[in-house]
Amino acid sequence: MATKKYDFNKGLKEASVTDIKARIDEDQLRLKKLEFAHAISPLENPMSIRGLRKDIARLKTELKKKELGI
Repeated sequence: MATKKYDFNKGLKEASVTDIKARIDEDQLRLKKLEFAHAISPLENPMSIRGLRKDIARLKTELKKKELGI
């Protein structure tokens, strides 16, 4: 699990601002679909919703860093 997070963060450092924004939009749409599907019938792995929310937060954090030039 730790290597997945490391690879995810390493890929973000090299991504451009437009790539990150596109990925945020894509992941937010996927999150809405997952939440809707979970409301209708329980998902097999509801923890995937939490993981996706955390990934979106990581993307937004990296985007903010790039915008501020940190």
